Amino acid sequence: MLLLLLLLLLLIQLLLLLLLLLLLLLLLLLLLLLLLLLLLLLLLLPILLLLLRPQQQKRLQLLLLLLLLHLLLLLFLLLLLLLLLQLLLLLQLLLYLLLLLLLLLLLLLLLLLLLLLLLLLLLLLLLLLLLLLLLLLLLLLLLQKLLQKLLLLQKLLLLLLLLLLLLLLLLLLLLLLLLLLLLLLLLLLLLLVLLLLLLLLLLLLLLLLLLLLLLLLLLLLLLLLLQILLLLLLPPPPPLLLQLLLLLLVLLLLLLLLLLPLLLQQLLILLLLVVVEELVLK
Repeated sequence: MLLLLLLLLLLIQLLLLLLLLLLLLLLLLLLLLLLLLLLLLLLLLPILLLLLRPQQQKRLQLLLLLLLLHLLLLLFLLLLLLLLLQLLLLLQLLLYLLLLLLLLLLLLLLLLLLLLLLLLLLLLLLLLLLLLLLLLLLLLLLLQKLLQKLLLLQKLLLLLLLLLLLLLLLLLLLLLLLLLLLLLLLLLLLLLVLLLLLLLLLLLLLLLLLLLLLLLLLLLLLLLLLQILLLLLLPPPPPLLLQLLLLLLVLLLLLLLLLLPLLLQQLLILLLLVVVEELVLK
């Protein structure tokens, strides 16, 4: 009973974690759409820079805007990385929970199989006892003409036979219920295995996405360096524009400094979970 209660609580926790995972995945899809929009803007701005070749001032302003958009994209990618790490942690927690559920289900299945074996043994014993009683009744019927005093014993044996038949019927019903429960547990085990495979596939996809985002971050950093070099080669911008740009750069750097500890914390937790998993497997 306690095992079933624990299994039920773990299933409820698993459903809640799956709901949280779906919400985070929806948020991730939304952020990816925004990322695509930013990338489209970054593709359009260099085209405008090429079209505005004679107008040096406008070209410089667009270049500053392009630099700002790259910084925003960098911040946005860091947010995506943070969300991806959170999803990876949640997926690992779900995998651990699923493994625990599978172990509990296997234990419950073993207990049910033992109980079924005991019931089958009990049924065999009852059948043997019924056969013995039937043989006794047949002997009494054969000897009834010779021994009239055995009538009372015959009635008692008939009553005992009736009770044994009722007990046999109850045991058969109990056996049927246990078989149904075993079938349900096997179906649940199959569903959990399928869910485990699905989560592993999702974990693989998230890792690939994380790798792509890291590559995109490296590419973005290279573009930022090139744009800063280009700004150094161009004539100086107006003071107001330069001050606004510096202010935005400072704000973005502050946001990056706020996000980096969270990102490092998520990475450390993820590494710790991986190390613990390796130790447990060993």
